[in-house]
Amino acid sequence: MKKAILLLSVFVCFSSMIFAQSSKAKVEVLYFKANLACCKAKACNMVESDITGILQKNFADSSVILREIKLADDANKDLVAKYKAQSQTVIIRKVTKKKECSADVSDLVKSYMLDQNKENLEKSLLAKISEVKKKK
Repeated sequence: MKKAILLLSVFVCFSSMIFAQSSKAKVEVLYFKANLACCKAKACNMVESDITGILQKNFADSSVILREIKLADDANKDLVAKYKAQSQTVIIRKVTKKKECSADVSDLVKSYMLDQNKENLEKSLLAKISEVKKKK
């Protein structure tokens, strides 16, 4: 009898953990990239690296991840069309079982390319991520 109760409690514990993990929303930062000439590619890679650093610093638990999306890759055609993406388009999106919400933050990246203010980029990016996370 004690073994049955123990097994039942272990089963309930694991099933609740699995259910809790599957119901969490996944937040992604989609970074769209084109095949660019050397000079432009360096700038594009620098921005991607800075965004990656911001996400690793603030979301070490991997609750927000960066996904590089190649514009020329046929597997990405749906995403490119959905967001009307061009090179350096940046989309924050949260996907749940029932729906998806997103925010285009490409303007933040363009501003960062002009002023090189990494603190401002981090502050603005984190605010937008927080905004998307709160959406239901």
